[in-house]
Amino acid sequence: MAALGVGAGAVLLWLSSRLRWVTVTAFDDKSGDAVRGLPGAVWASEVTVIALVLVAGTLGALVLRRNARRGVGGLTALAAVGASWAPLSLLAGTPDPERARKLLTSGAATQKADSPVTLSDWATVTGLDVHVAGPVVAFLGCALALVGGVLLVLRPGGRTGTVSSRYVTPGARLARLEDDLERSPDSGRVLWDALDADIDPTDRRDGDGGGAPAR
Repeated sequence: MAALGVGAGAVLLWLSSRLRWVTVTAFDDKSGDAVRGLPGAVWASEVTVIALVLVAGTLGALVLRRNARRGVGGLTALAAVGASWAPLSLLAGTPDPERARKLLTSGAATQKADSPVTLSDWATVTGLDVHVAGPVVAFLGCALALVGGVLLVLRPGGRTGTVSSRYVTPGARLARLEDDLERSPDSGRVLWDALDADIDPTDRRDGDGGGAPAR
């Protein structure tokens, strides 16, 4: 569940980076008024990077060992806190007109080479409108990732059954199977695993010690 929380946070952050966060109204004495939109990926470029970090954290939480998952949880929680600053400051404060002008005059807002989103160097920003949806989605994603990261630190869970089982030694696998036979002797999965390991489960049921490879 913690890994899913981090993954959901990454998805929401990525979606918010596609949404428009700020609309800029500017005036150019040569071309007149101009209206330009700034998506989240431009206004807060770190959001996209942290979304990728959270995706990596999700994969790490699913495949790494217990102590490593704690470290991944701490890193994802810190990344979520860092990513929340941009949307929170935009929602709680006032966007900086000079920053918006620099993003547009430098060409940083250009998403397509054949469709540039720019302003001339002498243009003046006359208005800024904040679109709440993008920052709110980003903040929700940060909250989910933060909760997931904290849960990974506090409750990293047991061993993983997908990756670690590939590297279990034959002796450890046999010992684990012996334990499963004692706890669940009637389990179909355990019986099939025993037969696959050349162990006769009926020997254990007959009380003669069991666990030895069938001959």
